[in-house]
Amino acid sequence: MIKAGLVGAGHLGKIHLRLLNQSEKYELVGFHDKDAENGRKLAAEFGYKYFENFDDLLNEIDMLDIVTPTVYHYDYAMKAIEKGIHFFIEKPVTQTLEQAEEILYKCREFGIKAQVGHVERYNPAFIGAKDYIQNPMFIEIHRLAEFNPRGTDVSVVLDLMIHDLDILLSLVKSKVKEIHASGVSVVSKTPDICNARIEFENGCVANLTTSRISMKAMRKSRFFQQDAYVSVDFLEKKAEVIRMKPAPENPSDFDMIIENAEGEKNQILFEYPNIQPNNAILDELESFANAIEYDVPVQVSLEDGTEALKVALEIVRLIQK
Repeated sequence: MIKAGLVGAGHLGKIHLRLLNQSEKYELVGFHDKDAENGRKLAAEFGYKYFENFDDLLNEIDMLDIVTPTVYHYDYAMKAIEKGIHFFIEKPVTQTLEQAEEILYKCREFGIKAQVGHVERYNPAFIGAKDYIQNPMFIEIHRLAEFNPRGTDVSVVLDLMIHDLDILLSLVKSKVKEIHASGVSVVSKTPDICNARIEFENGCVANLTTSRISMKAMRKSRFFQQDAYVSVDFLEKKAEVIRMKPAPENPSDFDMIIENAEGEKNQILFEYPNIQPNNAILDELESFANAIEYDVPVQVSLEDGTEALKVALEIVRLIQK
């Protein structure tokens, strides 16, 4: 088992602690939190070992789970690298592109494995649908959340949209050509609602709308490609694929046939990918354990996290401009 430690025992950190403790891949050594009162309270309530001194924790572990506010990511990652410790780091990977690139360089130099917590890659609806998504040319994405004061210290782009930017960049195998964006600050000092239009060199266009002040939650992506439409509902864990193929010569009464202006007849087929329920956070942590144990590439790399951050920061810059 891999000896694991965690830093940052906030809302998400507590979830990670519980899952690391349950996992058969890890031995949870303990955790560190800047708030000593919070740390001692958690230790008393759940039995996790609390390390008041972060360096003491580093001396006893093989893997560090960084679940602090983003402002502290860089410092903790660099300390892990100095000790030769692999680390899992929540999204966004860092505050600045320069910090992310330095961490990436250092990990390559010292052979450190690192995975970024873009958890939607492990969403069962996405897992079930992603093999159906082939060369999409138009993508429509909506991520709408009800207001929650937690997370408003950063713009909605870095808080929520970055999830979809990572999914988008993992699917479109082309470089970003141009970005247009606009956003509005409504209840916080940073943008709470944002729309971005991203054009890729291969001609694909993606339109993303993200809000944290909606009355109703939604996390849905729609992918349009030649002869197919794929819908992925990240919130409801559902996916749907609609395909078209030439109509059979003798269609049955139950076949759905449409005819275009040129007289071509096509059959519409509905498919529903097999969705296997899972715990996405546990899966991402254990996939990282497998990468360490078997010395294979991580599934969501620092390169992936850096690219998503690069696009997100450009969107933020365009909004501010």
